[in-house]
Amino acid sequence: MVASSSSCKCRVLAPALVVVLAMVARGAAAYLYDDIKVTWGSGCSFFYMDNDVDTLALCLDRSSGTGISSNGSYLFARHDMDIKLIANDSAGTVATLYLLPGDNVPWEYRDEIDFEFLGNATGEPYTVHTNIYVNGAGGREQQFKLWFDPTEDFHTYSIEWNPKYIIFLVDDTPIRAYKNDRARGVPFPTWQSLTAEGSLWDAEEWATQGGQVKTDWSQAPFYAYYRNFRVTPCVPSPGVAWCGDEPPESTWFDQRLDAAALQRVQAQNMIYDYCVDQKRFKDTGFPVECTTA
Repeated sequence: MVASSSSCKCRVLAPALVVVLAMVARGAAAYLYDDIKVTWGSGCSFFYMDNDVDTLALCLDRSSGTGISSNGSYLFARHDMDIKLIANDSAGTVATLYLLPGDNVPWEYRDEIDFEFLGNATGEPYTVHTNIYVNGAGGREQQFKLWFDPTEDFHTYSIEWNPKYIIFLVDDTPIRAYKNDRARGVPFPTWQSLTAEGSLWDAEEWATQGGQVKTDWSQAPFYAYYRNFRVTPCVPSPGVAWCGDEPPESTWFDQRLDAAALQRVQAQNMIYDYCVDQKRFKDTGFPVECTTA
């Protein structure tokens, strides 16, 4: 497995050759290259086989980061990706997994659901940053510290989006749930299909300790590893044609949320919640989703 800066020697192998070798090894089996494409950025990103698992090494060097996109879009689905984050000094870097619509949607109408992994200096933990945009408006941040080292092995990061909840999960444990409370006017994405995308990029102006710790380019190129991308379309309750027709009073989607596990993670691992940031909203008042019904 490629895991250090010296591994960048592997980029002398053309990505197409790596993919051909993967095809020979796996025969007719599906592979990541079918589902994910590199859409912009650094030429040192590549696909490779790791213990018979097709893996993408996403690269950030001094010239550019890298972006990827899935080939399909869905209105309500669960997206899972196994990710291994940059080891050692990752300060200033941001790895992401997020959902957003096509480029032809104007910003003021765009919905977006974000997982961002903010790097840190060696020995310091990553910050998991989540946000939700509806009709171009975000500002719904919650942040967490993980209960494991995300650089030692792959872990599964998931976004489950159904008509009632947006649920962020880590290894199937919910860390955040954003509820669609239509009766109270809570903004919620309900009408446009979204595509899974990801990236690795430099955000040293803000990513690590508010921008106080900058990217150490002597450590470049940086690599984050992505594999096992899965999409599970939303399934409605029996007798309902599709998820968008699920009655508001239905408890079908409540079964998708482990409320006890969510409460435990938020009590132990949450480090920022916009809904309790009194200084931020002292003049405008809290967003409607932060207030008690």
